[in-house]
Amino acid sequence: MTIGMLAADVLAQEPAGPEFGKASPVGLALIVVLLVATVLLIRNMNKQIGKLPETFEPEHPEADQAADEGTDRGATPTPGTETDASEAESSESSEHRGSETK
Repeated sequence: MTIGMLAADVLAQEPAGPEFGKASPVGLALIVVLLVATVLLIRNMNKQIGKLPETFEPEHPEADQAADEGTDRGATPTPGTETDASEAESSESSEHRGSETK
């Protein structure tokens, strides 16, 4: 017997039991409550998204830039500090080489 024939036999049988096919009113109420809750959540989230600004860029970034003056700028040196940075790197590397030879 192949799987297809077995599936056909199972599907051809009559459902068993007197309660087969009867849906519970509690199940229907639960589904309706879940659908209503989903619709309300979607509406609320759409309102919250509508309140967001078009962009999060500050209109006056001067205050933020003043706070950022002490941060590391990475590979982009500021004008006038290029020699200071190269001197600091060379002194750090010479200190590191000295500690390796000990």
